[in-house]
Amino acid sequence: MVATARTNTAAWLRRVVHPRAWPVRWRLAAVSAVLTLVILMIFGATIGQIATTRIRDDFNSEVNTAVESLQRELHVVRSLIGAEPDVVPQRLAGYVATEDASLRVFDSNGQELRQLRGGRLGAPPKETGTVERNGMRIVTAVLSEEGIGTGYVQYGRSTAHVDDTIDRIWFLIVAGIFGGTALAVLAGVAIASRAMRPIAALTASAKEVSETRDPSRHMPRPPVEDEVGELADTLEQMLRSLDAARGEREQAMQQQREFVADASHELRTPLTSVLANLELLQASLGGPGQAEDREIVDSALRSSRRMSRLVSDLLLLARADAGRLAAHKRVDLAEIAGDAALEAMPLMGGRQFVIDNDRPLPVEGSSDELHRMILNLLDNAARHTPDGATIELRLSQQGDDAVVEVADDGPGVPEAMRTQIFDRFVRGEGPADTARGTGTGLGLAIVSAVAASHGGTVEATESPSGGALFRARIPVATTEPADKKHSTSIF
Repeated sequence: MVATARTNTAAWLRRVVHPRAWPVRWRLAAVSAVLTLVILMIFGATIGQIATTRIRDDFNSEVNTAVESLQRELHVVRSLIGAEPDVVPQRLAGYVATEDASLRVFDSNGQELRQLRGGRLGAPPKETGTVERNGMRIVTAVLSEEGIGTGYVQYGRSTAHVDDTIDRIWFLIVAGIFGGTALAVLAGVAIASRAMRPIAALTASAKEVSETRDPSRHMPRPPVEDEVGELADTLEQMLRSLDAARGEREQAMQQQREFVADASHELRTPLTSVLANLELLQASLGGPGQAEDREIVDSALRSSRRMSRLVSDLLLLARADAGRLAAHKRVDLAEIAGDAALEAMPLMGGRQFVIDNDRPLPVEGSSDELHRMILNLLDNAARHTPDGATIELRLSQQGDDAVVEVADDGPGVPEAMRTQIFDRFVRGEGPADTARGTGTGLGLAIVSAVAASHGGTVEATESPSGGALFRARIPVATTEPADKKHSTSIF
């Protein structure tokens, strides 16, 4: 689980790092968000710069206007008796009504005459003009009377509230940019998801077709005629073409299966006649001087019998492919297995044959086909094990299945062949084979076909002793009390 979690985390990181691996709706939302961010940044920078310039210009204009008003209203006069200079009029308090304003008045010699919060203005001015000092904008101007300078006025206002206002504007602009981008992301995801919903429906339908391999299904129809609707129409036409092609192919294959089944059935009659005539001819060739003729007849009889077995195998497989196997009825698989074991006894030779079959196993099936299935498994075990080997036939019930197991302690089945050994005309030959050259490669294919026709399965694996183990499962029909016992016996 830890390795799986690490793999999933690494895959997620790769998707995050590489945008090309993102889903389409994420990429659409990302493109929309990036474009929105760029537009908002350009717009915000422009608006912010204009607002900043306008605020500072308005503030500077207010300061300059106040200084100009002071120049018009202020007069520095001296008394005739040489008294201290005075400032007329006394309405200076209005210019410093706010806490951020300061004012000082000097005579022409630079001597300070009046001061209203002037301590923040710093040293007395040495020249007129505008300066930024101590967080204030300070303007120094000449006071004149009839063109003659009589003094100076120094007026200043703090720029703190201007800077605060500008900072708040930029904060709101930045917040608006990122807020707008976030909204663009959410809106992009929502719009892209909505736009991709028909694609998701088409994908889900395509997955169902892929899983079920059923091209007769229909693609969902989008509500509008657009590119997605055109794609849906194309996929629908493709499925209809595939469905038609599949129908034609299945019809052709069904006709082929029926032909093989009918041909195999028809071949049995002449083959039976040939076998009967050859057996009669063999029986008549017992006299002296007929040894050569008898050998020829014996060879022809062996070949005919082998052909008869091959035709029987092909007929059973062809009927299975065409769905024309025998009708099923309630049978006892244990009894069928016992009969097959008795028939397989002559095939065992010097091998030890163990049967574990101690309870009835009722199933729905064909007794002939099930008999053939078990007999083929036993014949396969006898063919591929040496003399002295042990072959065991075990029957049991596991859950709702009747299980037939044929195990041996021979060389076993190579792991690479276990998935293909039930294919037709597949033959496994080895040093332990006792009947090489006589098999058709259809025995285990018949086992698989019979198991499948009865709703069961068959598998090849390794026995506890290292040999081969073939296990067939057939669904149990019903559970009924055991009325007979088959005891374990060793032959």
